[in-house]
Amino acid sequence: MKKTAFIVLIFFILFISMPLNGASEPTDDSINYQVIPDEAIRLRILANSNGDRDQKVKHAVRDAVNASISTWVADITDIKEARKLIQKRLPEIKKIVAETLVKENKEPIYEVKYGSNVTFPTKLYGSYIYPAGEYEAVLITIGEGKGANWWCVLFPPLCFLDFANGTSVASVKPSVNEEPVEKEKEGKPVETKFFLFEWFGWS
Repeated sequence: MKKTAFIVLIFFILFISMPLNGASEPTDDSINYQVIPDEAIRLRILANSNGDRDQKVKHAVRDAVNASISTWVADITDIKEARKLIQKRLPEIKKIVAETLVKENKEPIYEVKYGSNVTFPTKLYGSYIYPAGEYEAVLITIGEGKGANWWCVLFPPLCFLDFANGTSVASVKPSVNEEPVEKEKEGKPVETKFFLFEWFGWS
């Protein structure tokens, strides 16, 4: 009698746990991710420090450099053409940075580099994720370059998106509601029992 009741109970549990009308849990494919094209040129600016003044100067350099480069690449659709143009105009970018620093009453100590091995940290921007790695970019370092950075994508023109205001993955902490995963104690195998078997006396 107990065995029959147990079988009926199992079928009942399976029945009520089945999804209704074909509903299912969302898969990873449904997560909204936007990936920056492989053929892209970024702009990264490192501030001298995290002080309010140095961050303000960084933003001034950002605005000046971005305003010029965005007009240069506005009508370009080929990555090779954009790359060639930016390389040719590096002296102009350096001049813009220098003039901006002088205008902001800062000593014009800076460095401008362009290459394919500029390091970027992983960033979350809204529901989008941008993996860490080395990318082709114009890197502007102001002073000691020890402050927070700002970055965008020069080509294709995506500098209207402030990626720097995203969240660094390294700073994301687990939820306080998460339970730590317990490890098996060495030498003591974990024994798992099904409560229904114990209830029916089959353990």
